[in-house]
Order: sequence, then structure tokens, then C-alpha cells
Amino acid sequence: MSVSGKLGLIAGGGDLPAAVAARCDAEGREVFVVRLAGFADPHLVRWPGAEFGMAQIGAILKALKSEGCAAVCLAGIVNRPDFKTLKPDLKGASLLPGIIAAATKGDDALLRKILSVFEAEGFAVEGADDILGGETLPNGALGRVSPTPEQLSDLKKALHVAEKSGELDIGQGAVVVDGLVLAVEAQEGTDAMLSRVAGLPADLRGSADERKGALGKAPKPIQDLRVDMPVIGPRTVELAAAAGLAGIGGVSGRLILIDRNAIIEAADRLGLFVWGEAR
Repeated sequence: MSVSGKLGLIAGGGDLPAAVAARCDAEGREVFVVRLAGFADPHLVRWPGAEFGMAQIGAILKALKSEGCAAVCLAGIVNRPDFKTLKPDLKGASLLPGIIAAATKGDDALLRKILSVFEAEGFAVEGADDILGGETLPNGALGRVSPTPEQLSDLKKALHVAEKSGELDIGQGAVVVDGLVLAVEAQEGTDAMLSRVAGLPADLRGSADERKGALGKAPKPIQDLRVDMPVIGPRTVELAAAAGLAGIGGVSGRLILIDRNAIIEAADRLGLFVWGEAR
């Protein structure tokens, strides 16, 4: 649940950080954006904030406290770094061995360790979905298009594969066409996975004239849903269409929508379904 008080937004790449900051603006909530160097979108400079390296943990905590932030939200894409190349400050250097040890156990262990650092400093941790006011995928069709029984079967298998992949801390997405698993998301992210599918032979993946299969996105069963919940936006729909897919789906209530109206417009225009599967 979203808490009151100024928000410290720890921003990586993608559209999610800007959506969170814009919602704060709409609700009259103050926000301070920590732009992670090499990841955060340059457009985030429109909000009060500063840029920091990933390992400048002491500087980040000092800035959040001096700005009077009551809570933090981690949002956006941050690829796992080469820890040998990081340049930590004093606080970062003291925490880095524990962070590296957590990283050897998987991305979710790493995220939990990072969250614990902020909680130990007295910050509440908020999920992006809470701040966005529950803009998550509802049950059923999110537009005019609904999946056929065959497409829904592909989607359910894609979600099953994504969940099994998540149990191994691999990724959050999978693509299935005619019962065949075409791709499983790993470190490359959803956009790159869909681009990879688009490069496969058309008889495997379908086309604009004969769309087939689905992208399924599901949270990892072991992850903390306050951070790294699956996300889709209009670009996801465009890339799924370019890959010849019939639609996109996720677990209802556990897939964040970036610009719901634009997602619906793109899906209806391109003839794709966007489907929420109850769990």
C-alpha cells in the first residue's frame, strides 16, 4: 500500500519510473528521483533529483534523507553489473561484499538484499503498482479482442513456462505458438526476446495475416512484489505484433500496465488480445 510523505524514486531504464513520477505529480506528492547512471531515461531530469552510480549507496542514502524522503520505490530496468568495475563510495564498499554474496544466489536474493539496505535506514518500501493506483491487468480481455480457445491454450502454457522459469530465477516471460515454446526471457528482457522471436521463420511464429500464439508474463514465485513486478506497455504490444503473435497475457493483478489506454488502443488497432488470467 502506498504511504504518505515524499517519495524517493530509484530509477532504472524503461517507462515505469516516469509513470510513477507522473502519478506523484497528479496526486500532489513530492518526489525525488535518483537517476541510476547508465540506466535511467534522460527525460527524468524534468523531476527534482540527481544522478548516482549504482555503488554510490552512501551518497544515495544521504540525498534521500536530506530531501526528507519517507519512502522509496525501485522502478525500471537495471541490468546486473560487472561488480569488478563498480566504484563504490565508503558506504557502498562496506555493503558490497554482502550484495555480491546475495547476487550469487540469484536476482531475487540480490533485490531482497538491496531492499533490506533501505529498510535498515528507516525508509518504507513501496511497490510501483501501489503508487500507480492499482493499474494492473484485470481478469479477461482488456480491449475488443479476445483469444480463441487455441490462443488461450498457448497463453496458459506460456504463463506456466514463465512461472517455472521464475522458480529458477531466470526470467518473467515466455512465448508459445501452437503449443511450441519459441522463447523464454532471461537477462535480455522482454523487448529483446520479442525481437528475437520476430527473427524466427514465419511458419513458426505467425504473421500479421495469420496471428498465432502469445506472450505470457508472470512474476517469479519467489520474488518480492514490491519490486520487479512484470510490466507491459504500448511498445510491448507493438513488438508482439511485429513477432506475429496473437496476443499478450499475464496473471491478473500481477502485471503492471504502463499507459492502459495506449495499450488498449494499440491492441485494438493491431488486432491483438491482452488477457488477464485469474490465479
